[in-house]
Amino acid sequence: MPELQPVASVATDGQRSVTLLGATGSIGASTIDLLKREPGRYRVEAVSANRSAAALAALAREINAKFAAVGDPSAYRELKEALGGSGIAAGAGANALIEAAQRPAQWVIGAITGAAGLKPTLAAAERGAIVALANKECLVCAGGLFMRRAAASGATVLPVDSEHNALFQAMAAGRREDVRRVILTASGGPFRTKTAAEIRAATPEQALRHPNWSMGPKVTIDSATLMNKGLEVIEAHHLFALKPTEIDVLVHPQSIVHGLVEFRDGSLIAQLGSPDMRIPIAHCLAWPDQRLAGPAPRLDLARVATLSFEEPDLERFPALGLARQALLTGGGAPTVLNAANEVAVAQFLLGKLGFTGIARLVEATLGAAVGRGLTREPTTLDEAISIDDCSRLLAHELLPEIAAKAS
Repeated sequence: MPELQPVASVATDGQRSVTLLGATGSIGASTIDLLKREPGRYRVEAVSANRSAAALAALAREINAKFAAVGDPSAYRELKEALGGSGIAAGAGANALIEAAQRPAQWVIGAITGAAGLKPTLAAAERGAIVALANKECLVCAGGLFMRRAAASGATVLPVDSEHNALFQAMAAGRREDVRRVILTASGGPFRTKTAAEIRAATPEQALRHPNWSMGPKVTIDSATLMNKGLEVIEAHHLFALKPTEIDVLVHPQSIVHGLVEFRDGSLIAQLGSPDMRIPIAHCLAWPDQRLAGPAPRLDLARVATLSFEEPDLERFPALGLARQALLTGGGAPTVLNAANEVAVAQFLLGKLGFTGIARLVEATLGAAVGRGLTREPTTLDEAISIDDCSRLLAHELLPEIAAKAS
């Protein structure tokens, strides 16, 4: 992780300027809620969405953004018309998302879901912005490249994910060189106590019923398979320059302890909070100054009463083990893992692949990718995107066979 230095935290008018990439998703909604509560402290430079032109235009008007970009070029006309008379500039397509990231905002919230977030988020880092990162793919698909480019430009990368933000806060208790290991916590998802047979029969509707968090469908399914935690292990490796052996995972069904850091003297420092994404987002928006008076529910430990922890079961939830293996393999293996998982989750949500078929398709794609030379280390963003594209095609090739075996 690049050395975090104090920054000029406010503009000359006393406000921090913020760009929100992925404004219509769950992270975007939580961020906007915080920004609206601090109108004198923040101003919005740009917002983006994938294809929700009407929703994006309404948000842009509400928070008085200067620029709005939609990723889908076919949505440009709808966006332009919806912004008519507002004075807010509009753009569409991949280049418009990059333009949004390159506009002069001090803080950029990188919350575009999927590989589509790679180029715009990197564009923000390459101009030296403070990037509050909620896009997993930037680090899973091109972590080494992304962090090197960020360091070279003097950018600051702040972790928005609740677990990584927890580690970031807990690490402040000591010197980085004194950290022995970190522990990411996982809720265990909706199938934590289910038998292997029940998990095999799981439906999309059941998998989308997360016990603690309100998230988008893809992240919710990843939580149910524990792939989400596997991706977070890869992220932690890049964010904090940790060895794979220095990153552990514990299942913690209450979702109160979000991350722990163990120092070499035996001290274990934990960050606790209600399961509300506005807490880590508020921390990033306020860094390195005083904290925001956030609206998240206060944590009542007496009411919670019990905090429990258990080892993850890699037999029932093999996705976590696959992610660890991809990290150990290195090179482009995490990129292949992520691409195959996105294909598998999409097929599961469409009812074309069983729940246990998700991990099987990922495993098969990883195995086949080695033979096709797809696990080489990407040295450019285009190479990472090429590996991602080829891995998706490979996963689709393998899908009929895996779906038949999993049925």
